[in-house]
Amino acid sequence: MEEAFKKEFNGIAKIQEAMVDLAKSLAEVKLTPQDLANPVSFQLAFSRLYETIINVIEKGGKKSFVAEVRFKDSLGNIVSFAVDLGESPPPFSTDRVRARIIVELYEEL
Repeated sequence: MEEAFKKEFNGIAKIQEAMVDLAKSLAEVKLTPQDLANPVSFQLAFSRLYETIINVIEKGGKKSFVAEVRFKDSLGNIVSFAVDLGESPPPFSTDRVRARIIVELYEEL
C-alpha cells in the first residue's frame, strides 16, 4: 500500500454513556423534509421514532461509552461522528478530551 496523501486534524471529543442499540436503531429511522411538511406527516414520523424507542427499551438495550468527536475540516465545516469506546469507562479524568483525526488517501491495487 503506497501512501498518497495524509492529513491530520485536531478536535474535541465528549464522552457519554449511551444505549448503543437505541442509537443504531434511531440511525436507521430516516426523516425527510416531507416528514416535517405538515402536521399529519410529522405525526407519522414521530410515531416511527416512538416505536423504535419502545422496541429497544423492551429488548433491554446494552449501554456503552461513546465519544462524540467534532472537528473542522479543511473547508471550515464542522464534522461530527461517534466512536464506541466499549462497556467500561475510558481512563480519562474528564468527559471532554482532545482528539486527533488522521485521514489517509491512497490507491488500492
